[in-house]
Amino acid sequence: MDSSMLKLENLDSLFPKEFTPEQMAKAKTIFLKKLAETAHRHYGGKIQTVPKAPVPGFNWFNVWYTPGVSKVSTDIRDNNDASFELSNRGNLVAVISDSTRVLGDGDVTPSGGLGVMEGKAFLMKYLGGVDGVALCIDSRGKDGKNDPDKIIEFVKMVQHSFGAINLEDISQPNCFKVLDVLREECDIPVWHDDAQGTASVTLAGVINALKLAGKKMNEAKFVLFGAGASNTTIARLLITDGVNPANVIIFDSKGSLNKNRSDIEADKRFYRKWELCESTNPGCLNTMEEAMKGADVLISLSTPGPDTIKPEWIRVMAEKSIVFTCANPVPEIYPYAAKEAGAFIVATGRGDFPNQVNNSIGFPGILKGALMVRAKKITDNMAIAAAHSLADYAEKRGINPENIVPTMDEANVFPYEAADVAMQAIKDGVARHIITRDEAYEWAKKDINYSRDLVKSMYDNGFIGAPPAEMIEEALQFAIKQV
Repeated sequence: MDSSMLKLENLDSLFPKEFTPEQMAKAKTIFLKKLAETAHRHYGGKIQTVPKAPVPGFNWFNVWYTPGVSKVSTDIRDNNDASFELSNRGNLVAVISDSTRVLGDGDVTPSGGLGVMEGKAFLMKYLGGVDGVALCIDSRGKDGKNDPDKIIEFVKMVQHSFGAINLEDISQPNCFKVLDVLREECDIPVWHDDAQGTASVTLAGVINALKLAGKKMNEAKFVLFGAGASNTTIARLLITDGVNPANVIIFDSKGSLNKNRSDIEADKRFYRKWELCESTNPGCLNTMEEAMKGADVLISLSTPGPDTIKPEWIRVMAEKSIVFTCANPVPEIYPYAAKEAGAFIVATGRGDFPNQVNNSIGFPGILKGALMVRAKKITDNMAIAAAHSLADYAEKRGINPENIVPTMDEANVFPYEAADVAMQAIKDGVARHIITRDEAYEWAKKDINYSRDLVKSMYDNGFIGAPPAEMIEEALQFAIKQV
């Protein structure tokens, strides 16, 4: 097996040349899912705990544990903030989920979310130099329904062991209450990556896409398809950053959000959606056909496709239209089909297509920035600062319609982003620890390089084995046969 196949550098080259674009897209999806299943089984997951201190001799056990460690306990007792320096708390994030809205698969039971939560911890460490712990919890009450108050109580109980909390894959409307309550009642940052993370990276993509299309943020017309945690937060950040709410139309499964949606107004759990009903779509347009006429930007985070977004909707958009179809694991329309329908720029949530607009380039840097200054919360301004940081970084190294945001393999984007987030935290008055931007950048870069070098060293020395060639070949042949 050559190195390019081992590295999975060019997935298209692995499949028969006679595959149509639709067959190629389907085959890649099947291949990646099959390989993920077998690779996770082969390695037994993808995260482990490794000591960060040495044991040069026997008595170091008495330093790292009893009796010496007693002094650490009493120091923290007398000053709880000392826990950020005397333990790993200052660089440790809990990835917490009740697994009720995992990718496009919905409720997968509490333990069903472990693959995704370990994945978040994996990316935190490798991309952001941050340690993460996956915690999948059962939020069901005695009536069998998922109870947001159980998640809130759990997070408040465990917050003293972590520097930040990353909420993940919690279904709406519970996710709104969980985040809003915990942001105010916890003394550490509580971040909902499906909402704030996706919104931040989407905003970054929109900023650069509009630049390439020669359009202005405050004049562009937006259609958002889907009104879950991601798109409602995207709408909020877009509007906060200069989009005219009158130029925004949002759709949920029952139609457009507008001031006549009494069903949303009556259900107080959906207060975030009702806020958007009041501020957007003043003309109360009710159909996608109406809304898409002359629209500049479509952002879809809805039911996985490939037939969720119709080509005929894209055909009636404005010239140089921008289409973000970011459902996982399959976008609402494949990029080739959106391009054929007239889209100028197309983005998805997947890395095997151009323009991956995915929170994976957001949360590692954002959380690192918040942790370095010991922020008490992550404000919307910090999420917006991260978006502009990502857009700025990409623009400086060059953007084009097939490359509007940084990718995960651009290692230097993460300390750059972390430093900008840290500075915004200080500006917003939520930082406990004041540092300069240069100090933040160098700190983050050092920790990220350490994480990457550690993984490389373990791989080079055989502590992490290479993926078996037959495992990759079996997944490939399985996908080809399925198509």
